[in-house]
Amino acid sequence: MRYFFIITSIASFLFLTNASFAQSSPYTEAQPAYKWYIAGQQTVAKSTQLSPSQKRAKNIILFVGDGMGISTITAARILQGQQQKQAGEEAQLSFEKFPYVALSKTYNVNQQVPDSAGTATAMLTGVKTNAGVLSVDETVKLSDFKQVPGHTLKTLFEEAEDWGMATGIVATARITHATPAAGYAHTSHRDWESDSQLPEAAKKAGVADIALQLIEFPHGDGINLILGGGRNYFLPKAEQQGIRADERNLVKEWEKKYPDGVFVDNNKGFDAIDWKKTNHVLGLFNGSHMNHNADRNNGPEGEPALSDMTAKAITFLSRNPQGYVLLVEAGRIDHAHHEGNAYRALTDTIELSKAVEIATKMTSDQDTLIIVTADHSHVMSMNGYPVRGNPILGKVMEWNETTGELQMTKDKNGLPYTTLQYANGPGARERVDLSNIDTTNPEYLQDALIPLESETHGGEDVAVFAQGPGAQWVHGVMEQNVIYHIIREALGR
Repeated sequence: MRYFFIITSIASFLFLTNASFAQSSPYTEAQPAYKWYIAGQQTVAKSTQLSPSQKRAKNIILFVGDGMGISTITAARILQGQQQKQAGEEAQLSFEKFPYVALSKTYNVNQQVPDSAGTATAMLTGVKTNAGVLSVDETVKLSDFKQVPGHTLKTLFEEAEDWGMATGIVATARITHATPAAGYAHTSHRDWESDSQLPEAAKKAGVADIALQLIEFPHGDGINLILGGGRNYFLPKAEQQGIRADERNLVKEWEKKYPDGVFVDNNKGFDAIDWKKTNHVLGLFNGSHMNHNADRNNGPEGEPALSDMTAKAITFLSRNPQGYVLLVEAGRIDHAHHEGNAYRALTDTIELSKAVEIATKMTSDQDTLIIVTADHSHVMSMNGYPVRGNPILGKVMEWNETTGELQMTKDKNGLPYTTLQYANGPGARERVDLSNIDTTNPEYLQDALIPLESETHGGEDVAVFAQGPGAQWVHGVMEQNVIYHIIREALGR
């Protein structure tokens, strides 16, 4: 009885302390400072209630916003808020509500500014490596296929299959592209997605292209769920728009390997899947990359959204009593940035946020570790001093201190400029007067400083957000390969 009294007294004290803490303020409700002060107190009070889970994770969902640097997150958050008729700055993407956050150092072994093959390898094998190679160690140089044997790295998907877990990969890029391919392929060049892309020496040496490695994945019962783009890389040149020179139809080979499996290539087929009656699903919804979400055809012959694929994947993989590992990549954020097109990069980021929100609602933080991160950043920046609520895709606007009117901010040459710009890329051109140009148009390319055909990645750290068992180990500034080790520890492996 004595111990009960002590425990209840402590609990009451903590409750009253937090209650008074969240309600006390040196300002009255009539003062503008009051709402900010109380909101800050309440955030800290909520943080005091955090209690790291001591349980092991049954399921893992790793979301990768390809190229989703911190400036992309900030701009997408503002755009989402403005689409909802808010000022925008106060908005939150779904994963920004996760309790644990860290910064990830993204460099490759041989590059300050990384590529996606090296970064994905780090996250999915726990080992950093060179740019351009997939799931092989740093002794393997780009294109040096002779060095691959003996230097492959075990991937999280190979291990999960060996443990009896269900596995799934969802991507809006080609399923053979760098990030998804790091889960199942071992190669000295990320571009060897089909046999037609292999150099002759590699062909003669019997090097397997990335698409073939996916179909012939030797672990467990194979990857259970594959949804993304890249259909042409699995088909022979004689069929449709296939590009395979070996004339093999890998889709038919997959169907033969999994007679109970289902192959689909559009929304109609995707919606018709009986998710309870199959153990394997292959969905290839585009010959190359899937469309940006802003351009997606959601009709019967079109493509499912990333959020739709995520929801179906969780429903499907959850059937396995041993749990599952799911990788979800919003690959086209990266491509939009390379094109110098902020609109599509941000709208694809918002769609990723929607997918994360759905995943959060469909799972429990008691048994599912969800990690959201990026493989690298891009060189997009927010600049100028735009007023609160200024359209994030618009021109920088400021208040004229003399007239009190809103006006365009202009550079030394008297030209207005946009809030979002790139350090390099296809948007580099002679400055023009943007006064009558709609910079919020989806086709508009933001100004860039250095002219390049394709904008480059950025080298700064990216954010990592986490919730669920093991999420507490996502903290501080860490090497990117630590993400894999957190997953392993969370699973108790």
